[in-house]
Amino acid sequence: MIEPTHLSLSIARQCALLGLARSSYYAPGPGPESAANLAVLAALDRHYTARPFYGSRRLMVVLHRAGWAVNRKRVQRLMRLLGLHGLAPGRRTTRPAPGHRVYPYLLRGVAITHRDQVWSSDITYVPLAQGFMYLTVVLDWYSRYVLAWALSNTLDSAFCVTALTRALAGGCPEVFNTDQGSQYTSEAFTGVLQGAGVQISMDGRGRALDNVFVERLWRSVKYEDIYLNRYETAWALTAGLAAYFRFYNQERPHQALAYQTPEAVYAQEEVACQLG
Repeated sequence: MIEPTHLSLSIARQCALLGLARSSYYAPGPGPESAANLAVLAALDRHYTARPFYGSRRLMVVLHRAGWAVNRKRVQRLMRLLGLHGLAPGRRTTRPAPGHRVYPYLLRGVAITHRDQVWSSDITYVPLAQGFMYLTVVLDWYSRYVLAWALSNTLDSAFCVTALTRALAGGCPEVFNTDQGSQYTSEAFTGVLQGAGVQISMDGRGRALDNVFVERLWRSVKYEDIYLNRYETAWALTAGLAAYFRFYNQERPHQALAYQTPEAVYAQEEVACQLG
């Protein structure tokens, strides 16, 4: 999709128009998956989105019932490719990179009472007709407002930093919560938060429900947009997600918000974020 010899658009500008981190263009992407694996990935994503508390054993069973002859080892490999793990507590459910600092979870028992109190981020897999992408968002817990989002074809930290920087351009949280994935424990990501004076919180191992608000958002995005539209290309996906997130923020009544929209609840006095 990127044209390096384009006469008027630089590579950086083309990546920006696509909503992709520039490093995604230069970084080697994952090896091509077979058509059969892409079909299994799509089925696995659907079943996990419907029941995120299923681990590899139960997902293997439901895939068998759906007609896919896959063993547990293959299911585990594909779950790693998708960045998935079951929500039930267990060993080594999150994997910070060696040498990365893991921060304590700061939100146990904390009442969420106002906007910009807690933001969080997560990553999900998005199927395409001939491949897949990864999507990340930054979400305000109080209003469920999607502050920023970004796409990438690799699971590096750059597109997470891109989304974070976009979100901080419009406000500043007291606490930022993520899982312990290597993208979020990286110095590139935590350094931006530290420079903004934001407290860093990370889910405990086997406690993916600590980030339940983003998990619920993924379900909405996939069932209300991605699965319905079956995007063919990253261009179409980018345009479709831009339209969906506008709808989600500005038009979609949210039951947990007394059927107000996230934008209406978030529309309070802005707080400037001083980046150091």
